[in-house]
Amino acid sequence: MLVTRYIFFAVISTLVNLTMQYFVFLFYTGLGSFYIAMFSGTLAGLTIKYILDKKWIFYHKVEDSKDDVKKFTIYSIMGIFTTVIFWGIEMAFHYLFSNPNSKYFGAVTGLCIGYTIKYFLDKKYVFIDKKKEIV
Repeated sequence: MLVTRYIFFAVISTLVNLTMQYFVFLFYTGLGSFYIAMFSGTLAGLTIKYILDKKWIFYHKVEDSKDDVKKFTIYSIMGIFTTVIFWGIEMAFHYLFSNPNSKYFGAVTGLCIGYTIKYFLDKKYVFIDKKKEIV
């Protein structure tokens, strides 16, 4: 059940990411629009994914707002590595294939790989089980 839920949340986050990218391209096609779209989509997807993972995957209850900011910061840092994978694959598809939608296929591919790796990073470094830590 956890795997199914994680995949479902990854799909939601991916849709948020790609929707944000789509809207950036819809309203801005100037200099750097590809990179602005990728960054905006990543930020939107990251925020949604953090909220969902925190509550429904790792069942983390924040102690206070300081704890939440700390967790989100560590969560984001763990996401840097996976974002490099995601962006690299998205850019490769964008530049290697002539179809204007290829960047989205690259994004989905990169996000699938990135989210798989991110789960294990988050489990080990972000949402540490305090009970296991004591033992």
